[in-house]
Amino acid sequence: MSNSNLKGVGVGFRDRHFDDILEQDHGIKWFELLTENHLTVDSIAFYQAEKIREDFPVTLHGVGMSLGSTDPLNQDYMKKLKVLISRIQPELVSDHLAWVSHEGVYGHELLPLPYNEETLQHLVCRISQAQELLGRTLVIENPSSYLSFAHSEMSEAEFLTQLVKMSGCDLLLDINNLYISATNLGFDALDYLQALDANKIKQIHLAGYDVQAGGEGTQFLFDTHGFPVREPVWQLYEKAVSLYGRIPTLIEWDTDIPAFNTLVQEAERAQNRLDSATRTELLEGHGAKRREIEKNEFRVA
Repeated sequence: MSNSNLKGVGVGFRDRHFDDILEQDHGIKWFELLTENHLTVDSIAFYQAEKIREDFPVTLHGVGMSLGSTDPLNQDYMKKLKVLISRIQPELVSDHLAWVSHEGVYGHELLPLPYNEETLQHLVCRISQAQELLGRTLVIENPSSYLSFAHSEMSEAEFLTQLVKMSGCDLLLDINNLYISATNLGFDALDYLQALDANKIKQIHLAGYDVQAGGEGTQFLFDTHGFPVREPVWQLYEKAVSLYGRIPTLIEWDTDIPAFNTLVQEAERAQNRLDSATRTELLEGHGAKRREIEKNEFRVA
């Protein structure tokens, strides 16, 4: 299924906002459901997912597939996910470039992976298995990083580019995660954006990070999703929009969850940036494509 019904800016659904979503005239265009919260059939959470889906497009965003793990795919989890997909027909189904389990024990962190050929082949196999089981193309999110591996042989952007080519998956670009990783590890976020295949980016995430003191007067960024989107992330988002166009965008807020109106205000800020992406800005971000269009326009004139 394509993401043709996803337009503009959505927000992450939280059960405390359920009544507000159905009763307010809020202007939010779509909602992202946390997969693990809605897997149990006949639960209140499952009912809420179906009810939201009656009025809005939805996506499913999971943390439990553990694609990077060496454990076999959790068949019970995958069966429940397939039922959920069948019942609510989400526009997209996404998970993370990470692992969360080992020998059947699940943790609470999205743990990183080295970017090398062995990991690439492993993930291609795992994603292909998951896509076959679900009958859906998966959308994979880039992580927030706090360290790099000595065994890495390629950059994250290079790794993701190869991953989508070999597995057929798509990308969920988390701009907050990218800014955190670029700041913590010292690489150029713009080079990263330019290295990705724009046609494979189906969704963008925006969120807030925490700043903590590092050694020798340095600062370290942490992916808490518990703050408003910070200005450097907004600026990087504008660069992404200029490169990729109006990709459906989500406001994520997972800790210290605010009132629903606060999420609506953040969504409005993102929508304003999407709406301000002029044709000229989009062309400037596409390099050779811009020159091709300018050439064609000159011929017409």
